Amino acid sequence: MPDVVLVTGPTGNTGREVVGALLERGAKVRAGHHRPDDVRARFGDAVEAVRLDLRDPTTWAEAARGCASMFLLRPPAIANTKQTLVPFIDAAREQGVGPIVFLSVAGAGENEIVPHHAVEVHLRARGPAHTILRPGFFAQNLQDAYRRDIVEDDRLYVPAGRGRAAFVDLRDVAEVAALALCEPAAHREQAYTLTGPEAIGFEQVAARLTEAVGRTVSYVPASIPGYLLHLRRRGLPWGQVVVQTILHVGLRLGQAETVDPTLASLLGRPGHTLGEYVRDHAALWAGPVHAAG
Repeated sequence: MPDVVLVTGPTGNTGREVVGALLERGAKVRAGHHRPDDVRARFGDAVEAVRLDLRDPTTWAEAARGCASMFLLRPPAIANTKQTLVPFIDAAREQGVGPIVFLSVAGAGENEIVPHHAVEVHLRARGPAHTILRPGFFAQNLQDAYRRDIVEDDRLYVPAGRGRAAFVDLRDVAEVAALALCEPAAHREQAYTLTGPEAIGFEQVAARLTEAVGRTVSYVPASIPGYLLHLRRRGLPWGQVVVQTILHVGLRLGQAETVDPTLASLLGRPGHTLGEYVRDHAALWAGPVHAAG
């Protein structure tokens, strides 16, 4: 019988793709979520749904018990990883969980301000049974952070200037995660920077959207104050507004434009381009915002 892999965040964009990639490899998946019924509604009997709330330590041991390995990510709502993800790792280890694949972010290894940094440090301190994934700028931002602007206003409105990004598709990130979980010996103590195969600017992104959805989508460079106000009007909390703004200002400085060959090397093929991602998901930007899953 295959070993059980615990997947955190299984109903989000990344977790869904990781579950799918693991199932394709024949792995047995336990999906931990604070609402197990949401997991059952999405995956049916294909996975084992268990209650796991990273802010509730009483759920940790039972969720991890009997699992051989784990895919761990930081939910956006959790900022203090030292009081949540870090002790959860220890609790999982106590239940016999071995290799842990952690979804970090590019630059987290050196940047102590990033919440993922503390988790990386703790994993390295606890021994070699871990793999760290550091993806760059997600293509899936188009279906999350930007979708409402695209659908309602036919525009991309971000303070990125002429900056470019090597957009990485979460489908590819999930394949790397599944590879590391199913073949852990080959990826122990590795930290992989993962990017897409090309760096493009937001004018090019808008052109790809225009082609895919059949109407004109424009890139409107935002000022920093204008973007802050825009996000607040959208109802985002100040913490998220600041982080999202800093992220996009970093694009102006070239922080996400470097194309790294690691992903293609691991998968034995190039990653999906942004154009491929947009064509595959064109329906997301054709209808009302509430229709997105």
